[in-house]
Amino acid sequence: MRFMIIVKATQDSEAGVMPEEKLIAAMAQYHEELAKAGALLDASGLQPTAKGWRIKHSGAKRTVVDGPFTETKELIAGYTLIQVKSRQEAMEWTKRFPNPAVDGKEGEIEVRQLFELEDFGPSEAVERFREMGVGTKKSS
Repeated sequence: MRFMIIVKATQDSEAGVMPEEKLIAAMAQYHEELAKAGALLDASGLQPTAKGWRIKHSGAKRTVVDGPFTETKELIAGYTLIQVKSRQEAMEWTKRFPNPAVDGKEGEIEVRQLFELEDFGPSEAVERFREMGVGTKKSS
């Protein structure tokens, strides 16, 4: 089972305020423990939305909307992808996630389970994803 740990953005992360060395060290330790347990798939912080954009779809029309985006509570500052045996194991790992907010302010993470190709019925399109290696579990 794969899960994404989504680090919610804050006013500080959107302003480009870099975390203290203490927080970076805590994140490094946490991710090292995930890696040693064989659960870490990927992790990264994201640049502020001022450096990003969105594509709005309206039928076949696409419109580019440049950042920054104002509603901070809906934004993402980073993520960690893990693969574990159960929802409970994912819960245990995420309870240990360091407070991602700068200076120990209020921070929030959200956890979402990823779909696996096995969750979908057999189809040519699913096989195309499988051939690309997309949406598949890492080999143990």
